[in-house]
Amino acid sequence: MAFAVQCAEQAETFFNLITQVQPSTLKRLTKWDDDIVEAFLAAFPEYDDADKLRVLDEDEIKSPAGKKRWRDFMMPFEKKIDEYNFGTLIRLDCTQDYSEANSMFGYRLQFYALEILRNRKGLNDAVWQKVRDDPNAFA
Repeated sequence: MAFAVQCAEQAETFFNLITQVQPSTLKRLTKWDDDIVEAFLAAFPEYDDADKLRVLDEDEIKSPAGKKRWRDFMMPFEKKIDEYNFGTLIRLDCTQDYSEANSMFGYRLQFYALEILRNRKGLNDAVWQKVRDDPNAFA
């Protein structure tokens, strides 16, 4: 139960951050942002495409081949990032809030890789803009 609460709290904290601060202007989420993005794009060059990054394919990510690719990407960070493999929630469509239909369970390093790149590409700015236009957009 504590694990689920921690996942929900982390999701809420991140979503509050990207609705209050324009995500594309965030300097960093972690001190390893550059290392994470460099390794992520080397392992998953297809995510350099904004459309692929905007809406994730959970089945592809969680397929046996997908799991192996993610594991291979994550292992070099094992001793570098605390709790790199701690469970967290990841939004499938970055223009939307967390919900049962729009979330998948993943690992902290997956979350970092996807959300840092989404921020850098300005994809998370969509939720920030929705809140500017309508403060109750995600209420």
